[in-house]
Amino acid sequence: GCGAAESDLTPHVQTHIPMSTFQSGWNASSPQAVERRAFMLERIAQCRALEQRTAQQSAKAAERFAKRHQLLPRERVALLLDRGAPWLPLASLAGYLRDDPDPAKSVPGGGLIAGIGFIEGTRCMVVASDSGIDAGAIQPGGLDKMLRVQEMALAERLPFIHLVESAGADLMRYRVEGFVIGGSLFRNLARLSAAGIPVITVQHGSGTAGGAYMPGLSDIVIMVEGRSRAFLAGPPLLKAATGEVATEEELGGALMHTTVSGLGEYLARDDREALGIARRVVAELGWALSVERSANPAQRPTPNAEPPWPADELLGLMPAHHREPVDMREVAVRLVDGGALLEFKAGYGSATVCAQGRIGGHAIGIITNNGPIDNAGANKATHFIQWMCQLGHPIVYLQNTTGYMVGKDVEQAGMIKHGSKMIQAVTNATVPQITIQCGASFGAGNYGMCGRGFAPRFLFSWPGATTAVMGGEQAAGTMRIVTEAALKRKGIEPDAAKMQKQFDAVVAMFERQQDAFTTSGLLLDDGVIDPRDTRAVLGFCLDTLAEGAARTMRPMQFGVARM
Repeated sequence: GCGAAESDLTPHVQTHIPMSTFQSGWNASSPQAVERRAFMLERIAQCRALEQRTAQQSAKAAERFAKRHQLLPRERVALLLDRGAPWLPLASLAGYLRDDPDPAKSVPGGGLIAGIGFIEGTRCMVVASDSGIDAGAIQPGGLDKMLRVQEMALAERLPFIHLVESAGADLMRYRVEGFVIGGSLFRNLARLSAAGIPVITVQHGSGTAGGAYMPGLSDIVIMVEGRSRAFLAGPPLLKAATGEVATEEELGGALMHTTVSGLGEYLARDDREALGIARRVVAELGWALSVERSANPAQRPTPNAEPPWPADELLGLMPAHHREPVDMREVAVRLVDGGALLEFKAGYGSATVCAQGRIGGHAIGIITNNGPIDNAGANKATHFIQWMCQLGHPIVYLQNTTGYMVGKDVEQAGMIKHGSKMIQAVTNATVPQITIQCGASFGAGNYGMCGRGFAPRFLFSWPGATTAVMGGEQAAGTMRIVTEAALKRKGIEPDAAKMQKQFDAVVAMFERQQDAFTTSGLLLDDGVIDPRDTRAVLGFCLDTLAEGAARTMRPMQFGVARM
C-alpha cells in the first residue's frame, strides 16, 4: 500500500472503557461532520442522476412500446415483483464510461436491469433486458453484469427469472472476446438448472442467434403471442447464408414454438399476462415455504433493535480525502443491532478493528481499519477470521485502509508473512463474507480486506470510496525517483518542467480510475449504495445467505432438457 506512517492515520484509541461496549464520541453537528455530509450528499446525487439518466433514456421508447401494446422494461420488473417488498438493485452503474468516455453522455447499466427481489414471497434473482435502449442490445459492461448475477444466483440458490427482449450483441461494436467469453452466460444457465435452481424465462421480444439459447437453456419459457421471437438465424441472415426465404413467425414465432417446436411452455396474449403466468410459476415452486419449514428455529434471527443513532449520521463520517483519519468503530456501531459491539483484542493491533455484533438478528463478525494494517493487526485479523469460522458467523469487512504497513522495522518483524497469513485466512474462510468499501481501499489492503479478487458473496461501495494499487501522488513520486535515477545514470540532467508534467499525468491517471463510479462501471463491485441504506442492504444480504443455506437443493446430473 502507500507508505503512510501509522501515526498519521490512526486516531487516538480510547483506553479504560469496558471491553464489551464502544462509546460513540462522534459529534454529528461539528463543522467537520457538516462538511463531510455535504460531500457525501453531492456524491449520492451524482450517482442517482446517472441511474436516472438510464431510466429516462429507456423511457424515451414509451410511445413505440405503447403502439406495440408492450410494457417498458421497468414496468415489467415492477409488475413481476411483489408490491412493497424489498428490492436490491445490482450493478446499476455497469458500463459507466465504457460506452462513452464523456461523463456527461455515458448511459450506465450495461443494457440490463438486475436485482434481488420477491415474487409471490419467494426471493429471486431478476434480470430484464433494458429494451428501451438500442432494442435491448447488450451494452458495454452488460456481459460482465450478467455473468456476475448468474454467479450470485448460483451461490445464493436464487431462482433465476429472466425477462428477455434483446437484439443481441451490437455488431457495430463486435469484439471477438465478447463472443467467446459470452459462452459462459449459457454455461451458467445449464449449471443453475443442474444445481436444482429454477431458470424461468419470459420472452417478451426477440432472441436471435446466441440469444435463442436463453429460452433453450431455461426450465420454463413463457412466450408472448405476436411478439416473442427465437431463432438461430433471422430472415436476413437465413437468406444471406442459404438463400431460403421464411417469415419471422415461421422461423421462430411464439405460436410456432408453443405448438410445433415445443420451445415454449406457456403462451400469453401480452406482457401483462406473461408476467402473471411467471408469478404463478414461481408460486408453484413452493420455495417461499420450504425455507421456513426446513430452517432450524434455533438459527432464525432474534428480534433486533435499531442502532440508537440516526442513519443520517453515517453521511458525515467519511472524509472527501483518505488522508483524514476516521474511527471506523463509529461506522460499525451505526450498523449493528442496538449499536452493540463486542470488540475483539481491542488493545492489540488497534489500527485493525475486529468486533462481533448482530445485524437484523444475524450474528456477524466485523473487520475494519483505523489505519494501515500492521503486523499485530494482520495476526489479530487472522485469529478473528478463524474464530468466526469456528462459530459459523458471516464476516462483514468495512474497508478504509491505505494498505499494509511499510518500512524497515515492520519488514524485519515479518510484515510479508503476517500479511500473507491474513490473505490465506480471507481466501479460505468457510463462512460467507460481505464487503462494503466505505473509504480508502489501497494496495494489498484491498486484498486482505476481501476485495473483489477474493470473491466476497456481496460487495458494495459508498459513493466516496477510492480504490487503487496506491495513491496517485505516491505512484507519481515513485515514477519521478525512478525516471530521474535512470536519466542520471545516462549522464542527463532531468528537466524539471518535464518531470512535473509526468508527475501530474500519473496523478491524473490514478485519480481517474480510483473513483467509485468508475470502478463500479467496471463491475469491481455489485453497486454503489447510499451509506444510510447500508444496514438495510447488509440485513437483506444476510437474510439471502441464511435462506440459501437453509434451502434443500435437488441437483441433477444435467440441467432440465427441453422436450
